[in-house]
Amino acid sequence: MNILTKYNPVTEIESLQSRMNSLFGRPLVRGMGDDFLSTKEWILPVDVREDEKEYVITAELPGLKKEDLKITLKDGALKITGERKMEKEEKGVKYHRIERSYGAFERSFVVPEGAQSDKVEAEFHDGLLKVHLPKGKEARPKALEIAIK
Repeated sequence: MNILTKYNPVTEIESLQSRMNSLFGRPLVRGMGDDFLSTKEWILPVDVREDEKEYVITAELPGLKKEDLKITLKDGALKITGERKMEKEEKGVKYHRIERSYGAFERSFVVPEGAQSDKVEAEFHDGLLKVHLPKGKEARPKALEIAIK
């Protein structure tokens, strides 16, 4: 007998998430399953780019102030830490979904060889943090003309 069942992609995703959570010991994705509000850590989304003059780390931090952030450089590692606090509960207000991440976060990056650690600068505007790591002259690419034989 051939029985047709309706395919539910959410069930497949939840099953995969459950297996990944058991492998790594904590939820990888917030918002599914019973751990929805129990995760206190979240991953800071970043872009890391490089050009001939510098490396730039750009992090999305909507709703935070620069006072909520700390950037440290120690032992060849750049660390960005901070915390996004949950909004205070108001009487008579009921949340139906909470998908934004709250709590403490930390991201670390290895400072590339040749970067000038003593000249690191950071700027924070409109929820975007940009950390600039200038390259030293020896780390900048040199244009070489290759003779064709």
